[in-house]
Amino acid sequence: MSKILHVRGNALSNTKQTQGMIRAVAFANNPIWVGSVEMEGSTASGWHHHGKNDSYLYVVSGNARFEHGLEGQETVDATAGDYIFVPAHTIHREVNPGNERSKIVLFRIGGGKPVFNVSGPGS
Repeated sequence: MSKILHVRGNALSNTKQTQGMIRAVAFANNPIWVGSVEMEGSTASGWHHHGKNDSYLYVVSGNARFEHGLEGQETVDATAGDYIFVPAHTIHREVNPGNERSKIVLFRIGGGKPVFNVSGPGS
């Protein structure tokens, strides 16, 4: 018989980090990863990608800007209630342009290592 699992929001585990972000994992069952990321206001993360994982995000609170593309010149801005899709292997960084802390819930599907920190968008 299958069992329903329950992870309380304050009981998530630390996971691989990228500068400027606080990631936590609720479930990691290859090829699926479920967790959250928080960022303080007026901060930017380091550049990174998620390997062969597609990432599906929901902005719970605050603001989020996703920089990507050639030299990071393309941007997508999101606010609380918005959904974002980041395709596998897309080098990007997240920016919280607001003053309040942001929180995002995310799902990754694809498997393998979930985070690759890189030096920039041309890496």
